[in-house]
Amino acid sequence: MAKGDNNNGDIRQVMPTLSRVDQGQGPWPTQTPAAGLSVSEVLEVAALAGTEVVAGHQGLDRRVTRVNVMEVPDVLPWTNPDQLLLTTGYPLQQAGDLSEFITSLAERGLAALGIKLNRYLDELPEQALATADALDFPLLTLPDNIGFDEIINQVLSLVLNRRAGDLARNEQVVGDLVDIVISGGDLTTVCAGLVTAMADAAVVTTMDGRVLASAVAEGVDLDDVLGLAAFDRTGRLRVETEPTGVVTDDDQGRSRLLVPVMVRGRHEGRLLVLSHTTIATAQAPMVEWAAAAAALVMTKQQAVAAVENKYRADFLRDALVGRAGPPERVVGHAHSLGWQLDRPVVVVVADVDPTATPLEAQDERSLQERFSRAWAQAVHESDPEAPVAGYAQEVVAVIGVARDTSTEALERAVARFARSVRGDGGGGRRSFTTGVSRPITDIADLPRAYAEATESVVVGRRLHGNGSVTPFGSLGVFRLLSQVDPDELRTFAMETLGPLATSELPDAEDLRMTLSVLLDNNLNVAETSRALHFHYNTLRYRITKLEQLLGPFTTDPHRRFSLALALHVIQMRGL
Repeated sequence: MAKGDNNNGDIRQVMPTLSRVDQGQGPWPTQTPAAGLSVSEVLEVAALAGTEVVAGHQGLDRRVTRVNVMEVPDVLPWTNPDQLLLTTGYPLQQAGDLSEFITSLAERGLAALGIKLNRYLDELPEQALATADALDFPLLTLPDNIGFDEIINQVLSLVLNRRAGDLARNEQVVGDLVDIVISGGDLTTVCAGLVTAMADAAVVTTMDGRVLASAVAEGVDLDDVLGLAAFDRTGRLRVETEPTGVVTDDDQGRSRLLVPVMVRGRHEGRLLVLSHTTIATAQAPMVEWAAAAAALVMTKQQAVAAVENKYRADFLRDALVGRAGPPERVVGHAHSLGWQLDRPVVVVVADVDPTATPLEAQDERSLQERFSRAWAQAVHESDPEAPVAGYAQEVVAVIGVARDTSTEALERAVARFARSVRGDGGGGRRSFTTGVSRPITDIADLPRAYAEATESVVVGRRLHGNGSVTPFGSLGVFRLLSQVDPDELRTFAMETLGPLATSELPDAEDLRMTLSVLLDNNLNVAETSRALHFHYNTLRYRITKLEQLLGPFTTDPHRRFSLALALHVIQMRGL
């Protein structure tokens, strides 16, 4: 073959590659082999009978998809990955240092070097053999009586036969995926089809990484899959860092392929395929076909869900505002929808935090739909009978609780739901503030509970900022303060605290802290000193300074009450 003939038996230019690399046993089941042949398989062809592997035995699993012949010393520019390079000793004599030449071949991803000795080169230098062993790059000595053309024909014929089988299998996969969609299959069925065809595990997630469906091969534990670095501790795919395409985990010996699931031109999810061996980039089309099937399934599911969710959301809204009828009718109709309301429940409202940049209407709807689905999935994992519905800017859930659940336990439980929706690191999701009502046992109190949860959102956002979780039972005096005009609150705080209400006084913040702890301890100097880690006399000095600024609050209970309220206003408003 002439120098510069860049096809050189390149079977990749004949048909696509859609099979898997088989690199030996791993912790997951072995699947079908990848494109081309391993060097060890190539050595089994009749033309290579008598070939000896003289170095690089550990690299016999390298893939061969093409064959090239070295006729000139400067052959490197015309070599390609996965080539079996054939040569005689003649061009090798002029190629320079043989160890450096072997290193260059390995760096360019060639599969092996086959050499005919005796005529121009009697033996390979020990240094060259050592280099090949170190690089796991096979060096083969070829029999003298076989022509290079016979080797090329037999190797490429075997590769073509392998590719033909792969193509037939891929066509079968496409047919199976079409059948899945036509017959009403779901996302789990799509994942199972991929696992049967090529993968150890397949997972479909939402756009922000929550798992919608999955399938694993026999012997594979889904918990092991969700425990990989691609997923966070909540089991969410790290879409903010996980790249599309093939990623190989050298430490674990596994690889994964991620492709987007597109619905009506929008990213609606991800399809992740995992293997215990290397996934060839050429396998992407098979996974993309599966992603297209998943998109069709999701489109159908979303169309059905849109109608059902609208009906459910309208009914829940009526129940939340007291328009759904008598309690027994509300409970009965909720039961027909799979909801249980005849039990102790709390109302949870997750309200989207305001953003500086307004979104397009279509983007807003899409994000809100994902936000609602995320809450539904998080809640239903622990309470499948809880109503969850999304509205313009909020999601409302009515979650079952134990009759004697404390405010602290409520906050912890709802915070877990919020973390699950938000995910580890957020995934680019919307920021939201969550309010929780007090538990109710009578469904007639549902409107009151909804009002409490809504108020908790408003007050919690003012008190703790965006992204907080606030139970109504923890609001205390802030429930009253939230009803007062903000300007009036600000004026009250300025007049009551004087110079302590601003940052003009150098130690204003320290003095406010001292005053707050002193009031919390009912003016007990000893307890306050211990809480602040002050010397007793130091605290006495600060109290004297505070009274010079604020008046005789230690002897005036009304002044103390006003100061406590003003400190709460500052905490709430951040003055």
